[in-house]
Amino acid sequence: MNTTAAFPGLQAALSRSGSRLAIAPADFTVIADLVRARSGIVLGQDKAYLVESRLEQIVRKCGYSGLAEIAARLRTHPNGSLAQDIIEALTTNETLFFRDRRPFEHLRRHLQDRHAACPTSQPLRIWSAAASSGQESYSIAITVLEAGLGLRPVHILGTDISAEQIGRARRGQYSEFEVRRGLSQSHLDRYFCKTANGWQINEPVRRLVEFRTWNLMDDLRPLGTFDLVFCRNVLIYFDIDTKRKVLNALWERLAPGGLLYLGGSETTYGVSERFAPCGGIHQVYSAVPS
Repeated sequence: MNTTAAFPGLQAALSRSGSRLAIAPADFTVIADLVRARSGIVLGQDKAYLVESRLEQIVRKCGYSGLAEIAARLRTHPNGSLAQDIIEALTTNETLFFRDRRPFEHLRRHLQDRHAACPTSQPLRIWSAAASSGQESYSIAITVLEAGLGLRPVHILGTDISAEQIGRARRGQYSEFEVRRGLSQSHLDRYFCKTANGWQINEPVRRLVEFRTWNLMDDLRPLGTFDLVFCRNVLIYFDIDTKRKVLNALWERLAPGGLLYLGGSETTYGVSERFAPCGGIHQVYSAVPS
């Protein structure tokens, strides 16, 4: 007697290896193709464990029998809410305040020079293109205030593909662990308020920042034009064609003389000729005029 055939639910139970679910190669391909099409993120077969562990919560929460059922539903409903849940689960949201301080040190000097050279009535627009839960956007806002631009019209836009993370960013509430990653005590005293559940960004910082859910794979023109764009630790997840597409789209959103900030292991070299290293700092690139 085929026990698993007689008791179909047993097959789903046996597919769980320890505390996680196992995924078949064909089902992995369905999920990986969805993630790549929606977010640009490339998942190789070596990421099967990541997919299994990240999607286990969706399986249990929604009552699916396993990852095979998720893949089957994606085949018939590729644009449903399940697809968005998967993107949310598989998006990397590792971030912290003032992550890799060198770009922020450069930003502060650049803002001070700009403030001295430009009329105070001239607005400044900055985009944090992978804002996650908001730490980078708020770090930019703090840098703006510390550079003495408090009276200049400044608009900082933080976007992310994850609606859940953008919701967290808007609330501006962080745990003790999160604020201790990158913030000094003086930063906490000046820009945060202690609450029963952790720390709350104060109003002078929050009013500089707007958060919106946005996908870098979508049309970026509705976002407008920016003087500075932070798109750090994003390109590392893309293949060369997607990197080129994103960089070209970012170039089109930059005002003349605009700057692009990338992550420490990212570069435009060999990918796009529309950017040139700025001031010898490999993480900062100026938009090359057309």
